[in-house]
Amino acid sequence: MNLILTVLQIVAPVGLLAGVGFAWVKAGFEYRMEFVTRLAMTLATPCLIFTALMKTEIDRSALADLLLAAITAYGVLTLVFWGLTRALGLDQRTYLSPMIFGNTGNLGLPLAMFAFGQAGLGYAVVVFAVAGIWGFTYGVWLVSHGGSPLRVLKEPLVAGTLLGALFLWQGWHTPQWLTNALDLIGQMAIPLMLITLGVAVARLEPGRLGQAVWLTMLRVVVCLGVGVAVGQAFALEPVALAVLVLQVSTPVAVTTYMLAAKYGADADAVAGMVIVSTLLSVVTLPLTLGFLI
Repeated sequence: MNLILTVLQIVAPVGLLAGVGFAWVKAGFEYRMEFVTRLAMTLATPCLIFTALMKTEIDRSALADLLLAAITAYGVLTLVFWGLTRALGLDQRTYLSPMIFGNTGNLGLPLAMFAFGQAGLGYAVVVFAVAGIWGFTYGVWLVSHGGSPLRVLKEPLVAGTLLGALFLWQGWHTPQWLTNALDLIGQMAIPLMLITLGVAVARLEPGRLGQAVWLTMLRVVVCLGVGVAVGQAFALEPVALAVLVLQVSTPVAVTTYMLAAKYGADADAVAGMVIVSTLLSVVTLPLTLGFLI
């Protein structure tokens, strides 16, 4: 019973805020997705990442181990899903990105923070950064069939991550007044991302749900297996291992749908995977957290 209550306390705030976004759109209220997304991704989230890394008290060697484990995990997931989509005869421009990339920002960061506190958030930021960089390079190249991978260097998320890592490595801190301001800005990130997630799901038009169900089940099994195997191979400490598994197994990222729509892939099929994986996470995420806690 205590475990169920603990998991409920972690998952309920996430579901409630996403539900606010969903209900907001269904009630017919205006929600300017482009403005809110830009505010979250270019200002609030970089500040959150920077301050989380700067203030973390996690041992640097533990963060380095998780960084290498996250890079390895996403490399393995890319190879495994490349092979599976090829063997199943699926269009890789459409299906490979949603199989690889989960909602490490909108869901992963708040879940890690609610489940494991500030240490969990610090670890989750590392995995989020790896996923973001891989998504902005390989993910965009895969869907668009072109573009320079160096575009990732222009992303504020990357700047916030690199600057935060530098401050962590050197043991530097910003003046307290600036830290307080950055904290306030960063605190917007998680509520904005969760509400926006609900809005995005409410606006999606599902496509080929039957196929999306079995692909989502396959994805969950592979991601959990890879996360656990890689984490144990790197001998991660328990919280770092839990965060790695949680992050790589989050539902399909909404951004994969946006990229599919932008570059002419099968956006309806990706929308189906986003919706099914998000709905399925109501079951899979509590089970995963119950196993990890």
